[in-house]
Amino acid sequence: MRFLTKSIFSVGLAGILLAACGEEKKEVFDGKVTISGKLENVPEGDVILSKYDVDKISVLDTIVIGKGGSFDYEINIDQPNFYDLDLFGERTIRLALFDEDVKVKYNFETEKLDVSGSKDSQLLFEIDELALKYQEETNAMNSAFYEAMSEKNQDKVQEIREQYTDMGINHADKVKSVIQESKGSFAALAGIGMLDPGTDFNFIDSVVLALGDKYPEMKLISTWKQELNEMRALSVGQPAPEISLPNPEGKVVNLSDLRGKYVMIDFWAGWCKPCRDENPNVVRLYNKYKDHGFEVYGVSLDRTRDMWTKAIAEDGLTWTQVSDLKYFNSEAAAKYQINAIPATYMVDPEGNIMAKDLRGKSLERKLAEIFD
Repeated sequence: MRFLTKSIFSVGLAGILLAACGEEKKEVFDGKVTISGKLENVPEGDVILSKYDVDKISVLDTIVIGKGGSFDYEINIDQPNFYDLDLFGERTIRLALFDEDVKVKYNFETEKLDVSGSKDSQLLFEIDELALKYQEETNAMNSAFYEAMSEKNQDKVQEIREQYTDMGINHADKVKSVIQESKGSFAALAGIGMLDPGTDFNFIDSVVLALGDKYPEMKLISTWKQELNEMRALSVGQPAPEISLPNPEGKVVNLSDLRGKYVMIDFWAGWCKPCRDENPNVVRLYNKYKDHGFEVYGVSLDRTRDMWTKAIAEDGLTWTQVSDLKYFNSEAAAKYQINAIPATYMVDPEGNIMAKDLRGKSLERKLAEIFD
């Protein structure tokens, strides 16, 4: 508040100063971008520039490398887009190019990379570094998982699954943080490509809509909008589509019959080992919260009644169970776009989707948030 009077007064003065000194105007983009740089300890081969289309990558040209590893290449650009700079088949650098020149420096011996000039390309580099680190962590965890599996150490297997879930959540948070600080850069599209639309739909949707206003002609944004529109009906906050399927006794039970409770729709099957491994956790949490308003609506993608009912008995599943025994051709699977299990949807007492793919610690945290 103490700056309000001064701010109003300064408007007129600023206009006078700009008129006297000359306003610095941003140059109009002429449709040409220069890719330049310097490569050290260069191997044999070619530097290839490629461009991303919506569904393919097209080679544009071979860039000539001059004395001392320097290069300078001008490209015509009519809209923002992503490019690959393949350095002799040994390192690929992704670039996000539109209205700023970019400079690339790379040392093949030390593997030190520097990208400067283009703010979009710098953001893309930051996103790619996050992806690389996450891939390295995932590879290490996969190795530990298969080792635990070979040793038949089920406690360790479950622990690694929970660690993997936490790692995914932390990675998504880092990606979203980078995107939020991107100041409207179209390179953020590379970041949202690493997020799960099932759990981060609203965030992705808001980013794509904002970028669409800024870059209305960008094809990749149009593709994202189309895909998001197809998923919108199953996003958080939307009404959960009705499911009406028979239980093991043949009686049709509707999802809406459980209205007024917090309901987890659990897509699973007796043949699905990850589903069966998760069942003890769901049983524990169901027993803890069922008297507080928590219910589970199990939708089996089994093929046979025997496999389905045997798994229910073996795992001690006492909540509502339904199935049409049509595997992934199930009517419910189609409605909820299920192409892999286990998969879950959490529905609030009003019948609206409030979360997706909760299991392990993430399910426990959500239930504690609701009931404790």
